[in-house]
Amino acid sequence: MITGKERFNAIVEGRSDTCGFWHGDPNPASLEKLYAYFKVTNDFELGLKLGSICRWVRPEECHAWTKNEPIFDALDGKQRSTLAEGGVFSETEDPAEVEDFPWPDAAYMDYAETIKEMDKTVAAGQAVLSGTWCCFFHDVCNFLGMENYFMKMYTHPEVVDTITRRVVDFYIAANEKLFDLAGDKIDAFFFGNDFGSQLDLLISPELFDRFIMPYFRELINQARRHGLRVALHSCGSIDRVIPTFIDAGVDILHPIQAMAKNMDAESLCRKYKGKIVFMGGVDTQRILPFGTPDDVRAEVRRLKNLFGPNYIVSSSHESILPNVAPENLAAMAETVTEKKYFNQS
Repeated sequence: MITGKERFNAIVEGRSDTCGFWHGDPNPASLEKLYAYFKVTNDFELGLKLGSICRWVRPEECHAWTKNEPIFDALDGKQRSTLAEGGVFSETEDPAEVEDFPWPDAAYMDYAETIKEMDKTVAAGQAVLSGTWCCFFHDVCNFLGMENYFMKMYTHPEVVDTITRRVVDFYIAANEKLFDLAGDKIDAFFFGNDFGSQLDLLISPELFDRFIMPYFRELINQARRHGLRVALHSCGSIDRVIPTFIDAGVDILHPIQAMAKNMDAESLCRKYKGKIVFMGGVDTQRILPFGTPDDVRAEVRRLKNLFGPNYIVSSSHESILPNVAPENLAAMAETVTEKKYFNQS
């Protein structure tokens, strides 16, 4: 019997004869209900019961950062209340001020628990998705405030560059340490930033190429040097930069926000099928929370028919929210193989 890891590799290599499935990363508020319905005690067991071919092993969730403080204290100890809220560099005009910030040191990353979770995943036959999340776009946003961040791309690009450089340098150092320790336990470097709204990119493709992609390429190239696949997460309407992701070496695109502009499965298949693997796409805005199990089954069958066997069925956001009925999650998982697993009678 083929393992989840073998199925994952077959899909990425374009030689699978059937789709795979990933249940995502359920919201903490959903766990009690899901665990009770599926008769499991933790997310690892839930993934195995649902037939997930891969598991996301997040160093951030495995207590990898050992200092009792945020990795990036972008708001000087305060909690962020809005995306527009300015952080410690919101008024900065001199890049030298950025260098004086107490930047984190990857020496304080401890991956012992992360490696244990990887070993458990490998033993279960699942592919391992890992790496630090590397959400540098959001980190720089926190340091500046989102609107200010976008304006400083025009008014003070050298400040944006300096902040981004220091953030990404930390992630590269942290990943290097993890990748060296993990060896061949990791199948794909999974990292993410949200670049899209419901209608379009948050910044223009030109600004994206100038301020985002050079750092993306560094992170992707680092993973490639370690022999890893690359899976990228971005919510929203990101159609205009998918060709750039493909060119940079992204293997898998997640989560395919189905209701966002130009992110419908038909359009994506027409333009990119065979060039990148899609993971996600089962709508979390309407079908999963408000549809019936039969609605979910019909949607999964439609997506399987469009994307073909080299596709990983998952929700269009990794977080299964409390408004998604366990029956709908069960229907999504079962329809991947059309086998009945979860008879609750």
